[in-house]
Amino acid sequence: MSDRALNLAEPDLQWTPQRVAAAMLVAAVVLLLGKNLLPAGLVRPPDWLVWPFADWINALFNFLRDDLGLMQVTRAFAAGVEWLLDVTANLLYGKNRWPRVGPIPWTVIASIGFVIGYALQGWRLSLLTGGTFVWIAVMGQWKWSMETLSVIVVAAPFSILFGLLMGIWGWKSRRFERVLNPMLNIAQSLPHFAYMIPVVVFIGVGPKAGAIVTIIFSVPPMIRMTILGLRKVPDEVIESGHMCGATRWQLLRHVRIPTARTEILVGVNQVIMQCLAMVVLASFIGMPGLGQKLLQLLQALKIGRSFEIGVTIVLLAVMLDRCTKAWATRQPEHFEKGTSFAMRNKYLLIGTGLAALCFALAQVFPVMDQISRRDAFTISKPVDALADWIIVTIDPVTQWLRWFLITWVLIPIRDGFLWLPYTAVLMSLAAIGWAIGGARSALICLAFFGLIAMSGWWDRAMITVYMVVVSVIIAALVGFPLGVWASFTKRRAASALLICDTLQTFPSFIYLIPVVMLFGVNDVAVIGAVVLFAAVPLIRYTIEGLQQVPETLIEAADMSGATRMQTLWKVRLPMALPTIMIGVNQSVMFSLFMVIIAAFIGTQDLGQEMQRALSSTDVGKGLVLGFAVAFMGLMVDHLVTRWASGKKQALGLE
Repeated sequence: MSDRALNLAEPDLQWTPQRVAAAMLVAAVVLLLGKNLLPAGLVRPPDWLVWPFADWINALFNFLRDDLGLMQVTRAFAAGVEWLLDVTANLLYGKNRWPRVGPIPWTVIASIGFVIGYALQGWRLSLLTGGTFVWIAVMGQWKWSMETLSVIVVAAPFSILFGLLMGIWGWKSRRFERVLNPMLNIAQSLPHFAYMIPVVVFIGVGPKAGAIVTIIFSVPPMIRMTILGLRKVPDEVIESGHMCGATRWQLLRHVRIPTARTEILVGVNQVIMQCLAMVVLASFIGMPGLGQKLLQLLQALKIGRSFEIGVTIVLLAVMLDRCTKAWATRQPEHFEKGTSFAMRNKYLLIGTGLAALCFALAQVFPVMDQISRRDAFTISKPVDALADWIIVTIDPVTQWLRWFLITWVLIPIRDGFLWLPYTAVLMSLAAIGWAIGGARSALICLAFFGLIAMSGWWDRAMITVYMVVVSVIIAALVGFPLGVWASFTKRRAASALLICDTLQTFPSFIYLIPVVMLFGVNDVAVIGAVVLFAAVPLIRYTIEGLQQVPETLIEAADMSGATRMQTLWKVRLPMALPTIMIGVNQSVMFSLFMVIIAAFIGTQDLGQEMQRALSSTDVGKGLVLGFAVAFMGLMVDHLVTRWASGKKQALGLE
C-alpha cells in the first residue's frame, strides 16, 4: 500500500477548534445528565467560591468618602450643579431662586423652537419643534417638562465638554485609549440603576443627584465619537495645515475638530438622548419631572394620564433627536465678504423678534404666559374609556394568554434555567467561545460568567438570562420576518427604517405603558415590554444588511435563473448575516437594560435586587449586580463581534 493510501487510512487526530468545542459540549451534556450524581459544589456555586466583592467595594467607597475626603469634593461639585439647576429652573418654570426673573412665557420658548427647527431643516422640523412645546403647554405639563429639560440643559454641556476632552486625550495617547476602551465597554454595558447608587451615597437624592448621574451616564458615547472623528481626519488635511504654518493647538482647534465635526455632533446627539433617558429614570432617586410623574401614574395604573405623559416624553425625544441630527448633517453656511449683519444672522434676528413679540403679548394675555393644569386640555378620559373598552373586549384573550404563557411557557423555562448546574453552563459557554474564537474566547466566556458565579447571585442571574433569552427569541421571530419583508422594496425599507429610528428615540419607560395596560403587573408584561424594545434593532439591521448586498451578486443570481426566494436564502441572507448579527447583539443589550428597568413592575431577577440596593444605598451590592449584567452583555458582544468578523473575512467583506 502506498504512503498516500496509508495517510488517507489513518484517522485525523488533530484537535481543531470545532472538535475541542464538541468535546466540551459532550462534557456539559454529561454534567446535565448526571446532575443527581454530582456533588452539591458542582450544581450550585459553593460558599467557598463566592467572594465578598460587595464588602470590598463598600470598603473602597468608605475609604474614598471618609479617609480621602472625596465626599467634600463631590458635595462642592454638586453645589455648583445645584446652583446651575436653580438658574435654569427659575428661567424655565419659575422656581423661587436666583435670578428670580422667570418663568419665561411658554409662547417665547415655542417661538424660538419654531425658528430653530426651520433654520436647521425647514418647515417639517419647525412644526415638530414648536409644536412639541405647544402640546406641552396646552396639556398642562409645562412645569414637569421644564423640570426635565432644566436638568438636560445643565447636564449635557458638562458631558459634551468632558467627553470631548477625554476623547482628545484618547486620540493623542494610544496607551490611554487602551486603558479607556475596556472602561467604556463596561460603562456602556452597566444598567442605569448601577450609576445611581454611588451618586446617592456621595450626593444624596433630588435634582442635583439626577443631574450628576445623568452627566456620568451620558459621557461614554461622546468620548468614542470624538476619538473616531479625530482618527478619520485625512492626512492631506493635516499636511495642508502644516504647510500654512499652524501650531499643534491651531491644528487641533481650526483643522482637526472642524473636520471631525460630523462625528463629534453625532456624539452630541447621543449625549442628549442618553441624558433624556437617564433623567426620566432618575425619578427613582427623587428627580422631579416627567419621569417621576409617569412612574407614579404607572404604579397607580392610570392609563390615560400615563399616555399623555408618554406622548410628551416621546415628542421631546423625537424633537431632540431630529434637531441634533439635523445639526450634525447641516454644513456650515459661508457668506461672501461684505454680506450684511442682518443677512448673516437672519434666523437670530427673526427668533429674537418673535420672542420679543410673544413676551409682550404674554404680558397682556395670561394664557400666552402660563397655562395652569386646571385650564389645560386633557385626553385622559377618552383614552381611559378606550383602554377600558380594549381591556374588556380582549380580556378573555389576554387572561388566557397570560395564564398559558406563565403556566406552560415562562415558569417551565425559568425552572429549566434554574435547574441547570452552573458547571454545565460554564462548560457550554466555553464550548461556544472555543468554536467561535478559540481558547481566548473560551477563557473570556469563562471569566465573565465565572465572576457572576463568584458574586453569589447565580440564581438571580439565571432568571435574568431566561427573560433575555425568551425575549430575544420572540423579538427575532417577529423582527426578522418584518425586516426581510420591508427590505424587498426601497420605499417600504425607508418607511420601516424611519419608524425604527423614531422608536429607538423612545425612553424605555414608554414601552411599559401598553403591556401594563393589557397584562397587568407580571412576567408576561415584562417580556412584552422587552420584546417591543428589543425588536427594533433586529428589524433595522436586517433591513440594512439586506440592502447592503452588492447588486452585482443579486444580478448574477437572477441571470442564473434563481427565484426570488432562492436569491434571498442563497445570496442575500448569507451576505447580510454579519450585519444582522449586529442587530442580534444590540437586541440582547436592549433586552438586558429593559429587563432591569422593568423590575419595578414585579420580577425576581437582578433588577429587583438592584432596586433594593438602590433603596438601601448599598453601593457594593448595586455595583456587583450591575457588573453581573454588564458581563452578560460584554460576553455576547465579544462572541457576536468575533463571529461576525470571521464571517466577513470568509465572505471577502474584510
